Amino acid sequence: MKERPQRVGEAIKADLMDLLKNEVKDPRVGFVSVVRVEVSGDLRHARVYYSVLGDETGKRETAAGLARATGYLRSQLAGRLQLRHAPELDFRLDDSIERGVKIAQILGQLGSDQQRK
Repeated sequence: MKERPQRVGEAIKADLMDLLKNEVKDPRVGFVSVVRVEVSGDLRHARVYYSVLGDETGKRETAAGLARATGYLRSQLAGRLQLRHAPELDFRLDDSIERGVKIAQILGQLGSDQQRK
């Protein structure tokens, strides 16, 4: 049962990346990467995790641009995916990459501090 939502999630991810790169003209949605897509078992809801380069203002603007483009993206996905219903899209910022970089910096500092001793 879980294989189909995963396959649909991968298809949504690929199509969204293409749409965001080639179709969406909103400048607020410039540097967005779709990290992963989680699809519900009934395929009616898709939680889209994305990452953005930039500061907090840029992240807020990107979130606003994605919210504005959600209807367009959903209608485009309906034409590309062969599903009875196009899933509702829920965009969520994924800051795990930034947290990973911060952790790596902290570990690097700890390592250099220990080497000095």
